[in-house]
Amino acid sequence: MTRTVSRLRPLGETIFAVVGEAAAAHGAVNLGRGTPAAGAPEAVAEEARAQIAAGNNQYPPARGEAGLREAICAERARRTGAGYDPATECLVTVGATEAIMSAVLGLVEPGAEVVLIEPYYDSYRAAAALAGARVRAVPLLHDEAAGWHLDRAALAAAVGADTGLIIVNSPHNPTGAVLPAGDLAAVAEAARRAGCPVLSDEVYERLIFDGSAHRSIAELPGMRERTLIASSAAKTFNVTGWKIGWLLGPADMVQAALAPKQFLTCVAGAPFQAAVARGLADCDGWVRRNTAWLAANRDLLLERLAGLGIEAHGADAGYFVLADCAPLGLGDAMEVSRRLPAEAGVAVIPVPAFVEDPTHPRWRNLIRLSFAAGPEAIEAGCDRLAAHLGRP
Repeated sequence: MTRTVSRLRPLGETIFAVVGEAAAAHGAVNLGRGTPAAGAPEAVAEEARAQIAAGNNQYPPARGEAGLREAICAERARRTGAGYDPATECLVTVGATEAIMSAVLGLVEPGAEVVLIEPYYDSYRAAAALAGARVRAVPLLHDEAAGWHLDRAALAAAVGADTGLIIVNSPHNPTGAVLPAGDLAAVAEAARRAGCPVLSDEVYERLIFDGSAHRSIAELPGMRERTLIASSAAKTFNVTGWKIGWLLGPADMVQAALAPKQFLTCVAGAPFQAAVARGLADCDGWVRRNTAWLAANRDLLLERLAGLGIEAHGADAGYFVLADCAPLGLGDAMEVSRRLPAEAGVAVIPVPAFVEDPTHPRWRNLIRLSFAAGPEAIEAGCDRLAAHLGRP
């Protein structure tokens, strides 16, 4: 017997929890989770310590500390030229996950459809379920010439009168793709045609490699007034445990997200808000150095995987690469993720956990590996894989 409500029964426990528990139980090197090995900028950490010592430990304002909202909007304007009013067009949340949840709950009516680009961050599907909405998935396709790109025919078929929201994620998790300009334009055109809002998850927006360029869909014609942007300090400053995120967008859409947000977790940690504001104002150079560190780790991981005979897709941004697990000879991605912690002492995430049809040939053999784990973990994990496979 289950007491879980019917709309949430398909969700179960997240793949991150399942794999994390297996990794801990077997002492495995965890190359699945998105936790960076490097620490936060010292200025950010010092500001957090100073705020705690000074007694800034009580409830902050519901929309977030004014200083942080001002810093978020100032950094955005400095980097992209896009202007947002910190008083009415910015909302601080408990991480980007709460930003996503609040946006979906505030904007989507029960029974409406939420269009997702798959593979997708699993919280999108959970948010749709909590809202009583239905999911329509549009796949990313991959080829050597174009890399990852949107199935635009599937997008056109998915977006229509029943669409309550389109969620676009670029830079994309888990593929590491920066969506091509033509794909963003296609999403924008579909949203304008259907008259529906867009939620743009941009948490990896500052972790871009090899001269790739990220542009927010909110900057396209006719899109600022219908787009909420979700972002976070977690990935930018290596503070995943602080859970400081935010939404930017038109005042009426921010207000819609605030309605459920204030009853989810009320507010985000006060001392960490001030620390993130310090990072947004003063740590651009550190972010560039950290991004270079991530790019070097990506290259190391790709090199080691190639040495094991494992084909992997490179990443333009973020923390992750996707690899074909078929050469391991251990089963499909779900089976590999179950077996590796105990048998090889390595943990990975199966991409089929992030799609509507886990058995589809496009996804069934793909695993996600994190290069944010750092060079030591990459070397140790690949050494263990090599030993398990009997390869030099």
